[in-house]
Amino acid sequence: DDKTLKLWDLETATEISTLTGHNHWVRGVAIAPDGQKAVSASDDKTLKLWDLETATEISTLTGHNHWVRGVAITPDGQKAVSASADHTLKLWDLHTAKEISTFTGESYIYCCAVSPDGLTIAAGESSGRVHFLRLEGGSENE
Repeated sequence: DDKTLKLWDLETATEISTLTGHNHWVRGVAIAPDGQKAVSASDDKTLKLWDLETATEISTLTGHNHWVRGVAITPDGQKAVSASADHTLKLWDLHTAKEISTFTGESYIYCCAVSPDGLTIAAGESSGRVHFLRLEGGSENE
């Protein structure tokens, strides 16, 4: 809730760096499969892409109009998915920091995950509904 992310050395349990840039609570973080980048989700309605090697912000992803509560990165590290209280799930291109597509649910979307094969997104709503969306083809199953 201090608006920061902390990078830790797990072997020594010491802090390596503090990432600052959000202006509200940080609610989620996902680390790219190569361990070089991370994406954070915040109540400031943004996501931020971070370079973990240099502990610097690469870009800010904007497009939600309410809290961003969850984030996941695809297994290839090329895209991110964000879940928001604005009832939307957004797919982002991490190279361009641009929104690719938006799915609108019936209530707050609090969490999201990407399947290990990178083809399916799962999203949970506050209503209790869970959506499964195909990244290729755009079909949805509930």
